[in-house]
Order: sequence, then structure tokens, then C-alpha cells
Amino acid sequence: MTHPLVVAALKTLTLALGAVITYYSYKAYRRTDAEPLGALALGFGIITMGAFLAGAIDTFAPVPRQTAFVVESTFTALGFAAIFYALFAGE
Repeated sequence: MTHPLVVAALKTLTLALGAVITYYSYKAYRRTDAEPLGALALGFGIITMGAFLAGAIDTFAPVPRQTAFVVESTFTALGFAAIFYALFAGE
């Protein structure tokens, strides 16, 4: 069984890194006004929000742990779809 403090530390690191990557992606979008960079920032933001929501649900909501996993997986899939779009939007 994984120690809860390890999970909390890794989730916090994921949230912090995701926020920084989202911020710099958005900053690049604002500087260049390039639509693909906007989609990239959106994708990273969605993935980061999913990690945050999954942690909040797992910690505070009286629901099965699988619910948090489904929420995180859904946001991750949506975020990767936005990143996928960003990679091909410029063509």
C-alpha cells in the first residue's frame, strides 16, 4: 500500500508543474497569438485541473476512489485531445 503522504506529495508536484507549464504555454500564446499555442495551453490546463479535481474528490467527497480515477482519466483524455489538436492545427 502506498503511503498517503507520498501520493499527496506527488499530486502536489503534478499540480505545481502543470500550473507552471500551463502558465508559460498561455504566455506564449498571448505573445504570438498563435491558435495552436492557445490549444496547447488549454490542454495542459485541462489535464492539470483534472489532477486537482481528482485529488479533491478523493480527499473530500464521500464517493468511491474509482470516481476520482474516472474524473482524472476523463480530464486527461480531454486535455490530450486539445494537445493533439494543437499539434495539427498549424498544418
